[in-house]
Amino acid sequence: MGVQSNQIFVNLPVKDLNKSMEFYKQIGYDFNPQFTDEKAACMIIGENIYAMLLVQPFFQSFTKRELPDANDTTGVIICLSAASREQVNETVDKAVAAGGKEASEPNDQGFMYYRSYQDLDGHYWEILYMDPNAVNG
Repeated sequence: MGVQSNQIFVNLPVKDLNKSMEFYKQIGYDFNPQFTDEKAACMIIGENIYAMLLVQPFFQSFTKRELPDANDTTGVIICLSAASREQVNETVDKAVAAGGKEASEPNDQGFMYYRSYQDLDGHYWEILYMDPNAVNG
């Protein structure tokens, strides 16, 4: 049996914390003020799922490795599930309207549909809907 976790915190370096927070608020995310200050913001993605937006110098204090520019490289694709195809489209459309950019063409495989966007710092987000009948059947 593997390691069991109760929560996930994805840590992302950002250039401008206030702009990043405003971007994600426009998509519909909230922030936990208890874990938000001038260096970091705790974005609530779902129950026990969070993204910590960390200003780059603060993020850099956790690692000796160089930070890549997510606009030039892709090290991680963050994939979030959606309740419907409409929610996929709504989320990505909001991200693009807020200043992000669509990262690839929509992918429709019938039982699975997803679209992706890059946020203001180039981080790659994928929003996915999978037909529950196809998964269970």
